[in-house]
Amino acid sequence: METDEKQAEKADVLHSEVLVDSDLMNDAFDGENREHEMSTWEAAKKHPWACLWAFTMCFTIVMESFDMFLNGNFVALPAFREKYGVLVDGNDWQIPTKWQSSLFQAGQCGAFVGVFLAGPVTNRLGYRWTTIFALMLMNATIFVSFFANSLTLLVVGQALEGVPWGFFIANSPAYASEIVPLSLRGACTATLQMSWSIGSIIVAAATYGYNKRNDEWAWRVPLALQWIFPTPLLILIFLAPESPWWLIRRGRKAEALRSIERLGNKDPEQSQQALAMMERTVEIEAQMGGSPSLLDLLKGTDLRRTIITCLIYASQNFAGNLIANQATYFFQQAGMSSDRAFELNLINSCLQLVANIISLPLASAFGRRTIFLCGAVVNITLLLLLGIVASITQNAATNYVQAILGIIISFVFAGSLGPIAYTIISETSSVRLRALSTGVGRAAYYVAEIPMIYLASQMLNPTGWNLAGKCGYVWAGTACVCFVSAYFFLPELKDRSYREIDILFNRRIPARKFKSTVIDVRDNE
Repeated sequence: METDEKQAEKADVLHSEVLVDSDLMNDAFDGENREHEMSTWEAAKKHPWACLWAFTMCFTIVMESFDMFLNGNFVALPAFREKYGVLVDGNDWQIPTKWQSSLFQAGQCGAFVGVFLAGPVTNRLGYRWTTIFALMLMNATIFVSFFANSLTLLVVGQALEGVPWGFFIANSPAYASEIVPLSLRGACTATLQMSWSIGSIIVAAATYGYNKRNDEWAWRVPLALQWIFPTPLLILIFLAPESPWWLIRRGRKAEALRSIERLGNKDPEQSQQALAMMERTVEIEAQMGGSPSLLDLLKGTDLRRTIITCLIYASQNFAGNLIANQATYFFQQAGMSSDRAFELNLINSCLQLVANIISLPLASAFGRRTIFLCGAVVNITLLLLLGIVASITQNAATNYVQAILGIIISFVFAGSLGPIAYTIISETSSVRLRALSTGVGRAAYYVAEIPMIYLASQMLNPTGWNLAGKCGYVWAGTACVCFVSAYFFLPELKDRSYREIDILFNRRIPARKFKSTVIDVRDNE
């Protein structure tokens, strides 16, 4: 009997005080219509501070990127390999596959813990204070890696650093998507991939500059560079406004209104309309689901949304991206000299940043589904070509072709699959479960990445399978799985308000019909 009453209470959303307040609902209608009518350029001009704070939060990802690419370069540093490696074929030092994989996997294991902690902590403290706590933790854990004098201690240091990474990657896309207007969601969340590229450029430049050193400072100086990020970011995040969506979920409407005004809505009427629009969506979701919990991610239509988030996040490890993460080592195994490999890695990192910049207008102009599927097709083709080139008789020309194909694959990923994935996962979850959903989605990423890192190391390492460019066949196969999954399960969410997205999922609309389905501004499902 009690269960029936609870179900009736959840279903009867129209009896909510918010939803029967005619003035508030009219404001909500006007606020949502205004967001739909606002162009990308108009939104950027009216909300420059929202764009700045979104980018600042996304920039925390530069620390995970920095460390991830740093480990990929360590295994290529001659001094590091001679210190911790084994002699292969009597004339070349290599880090054993098990330690190479451990260096790559340790941080991801720590981040796996961090993303599960991020959701509950963020629901309680908010995005700002949770991120500030993680930045303080990051400052402390860098000490362990910097002073490590063995591979074992370095692996432990990486695992500890991974915990705050989990907080950053769980919170950044959610916060960015909540503070900017609808037309800017794609571009602002896509800047997460830009932060990855900035981190890789700094690493590439540092390791290129120090790769000729034959002492411990060849890797300790790049490790120390990690300290340049947390403190300035901590100060900026402290000054940033909290997400108004989070404040409304906590019942702090006056603070939410001030946050909306700080983010760019200076006109009192427009600010009130934006607040009403958020109140309406939050109230509908609250009536349908109550207080958020991890178990809610597996219930009803939220299960479908969780699966999509996990699939898209995990797919980043299957479309050839791990070639970019180990680019320097890949170039060496493709036949490049050590110096040339580090030069190519720096070029590769800079081109990824160019691709990220190109992706920003693409995310505003084209649908999420379109960009993802097209990027997957192009990379599948390039990966097959890479495998074919590596399979023929090898010479200097084929070595360079493999290196160039590796760079192009990274470029395509950085301009399509990489950035658009962050947009998709930030939009797919309900507002009520967003902090939890982005964390669990990233956990799926790490679950997929940890074995894939081992596979990537095994394929490239001379002490493993020594496949070099032939790994393109393997990654082309896994990228095909990503394409098929996205074709059948990935809906088009571009230009949809969070209320509209909720309704589309609640109606169980097939993924390929999301774009054509019409939702009335007065629907309160």
